[in-house]
Amino acid sequence: MKKIVDDVRLIFKCCSLYYQDGLGQKEICEVLGISRPTVSRMLTIGKERGIVRIEIQNPDNIAYGKMERELEKKFNLQEVIIVPSSPISDGQYPINSEIGSATLEYLSRVLLDGYLVGITMGLSIQNVVRSDYFIRSPIKATFVPLVGGVAESRLDIHSNYLAQEFADRFVGDCVQFFSPAVFSRREVLEGFLQEKTIQNVIRLYARLDLVLMGIGVPTTEHSTILRTGYVDHTILEEFTVRGAVGDIALRYFDENGDTTPFQDFNDRVAGISLAALKKIPRRVGVAGGRHKKDAVLGAIRGGFINVLITDIDCAENLL
Repeated sequence: MKKIVDDVRLIFKCCSLYYQDGLGQKEICEVLGISRPTVSRMLTIGKERGIVRIEIQNPDNIAYGKMERELEKKFNLQEVIIVPSSPISDGQYPINSEIGSATLEYLSRVLLDGYLVGITMGLSIQNVVRSDYFIRSPIKATFVPLVGGVAESRLDIHSNYLAQEFADRFVGDCVQFFSPAVFSRREVLEGFLQEKTIQNVIRLYARLDLVLMGIGVPTTEHSTILRTGYVDHTILEEFTVRGAVGDIALRYFDENGDTTPFQDFNDRVAGISLAALKKIPRRVGVAGGRHKKDAVLGAIRGGFINVLITDIDCAENLL
């Protein structure tokens, strides 16, 4: 297992932020989630290894470093991490183990003891928590489910289930949100959310330090929501006609990040609202494949994510 200070990709990004963007070491600490001594050491290593000369050189073994910086600047994102495209198949649904490992590596870097971490649902998040990555030391964070899901299909991709898996991986804690995912009427949901045990979870949403979310697409081929039965083909087709390009935590949005055309459905979802999500400091979106480009772009434009972990296929299409 390599140390953080030996991560050449991170050294390049640290040097780029310092020498090209003019950020101070304290600002870099906040952006990358690392300590000030680590920043200082990486800047030194950057000089020792020839990454920093008169200008910053992108080493040959950092294939995507330049593209990451381009996307960060183009979309004003806090951080972008790009991995190779190496999809494996979960039935008809492609996933990328490289994205999963990179996400766990990112979380190991930025999470601290005492953090509250929100977890959405879906195959992308399941892929992350089950990826082959060695977590060097426990992090006593608390993982909070952001979407309801009780006694419904595919329990293994529900928010409650995944929050527990993350707690197990990081040797942290988790809370549970015992609620259906989608209610038949908004009035019923509003009454349910007033219950004391539910309020205990909802109140945590305003205190979250980071959220980890998959970005869904409203297609019959790749929609996890369709797979779980929360919507049927008719509703999905109707949303597509209205301009839906993606969903986060079961909330749909269009190419500009506008949720208005889907308000009736979104208002019946039990979990964090997209308006509340936008107030969280680190909003990490995980998505790969060229078919996710429009959904990722809508999520960026809507301000729902400020950190993107993706693959080269999606990244090239975004640029």
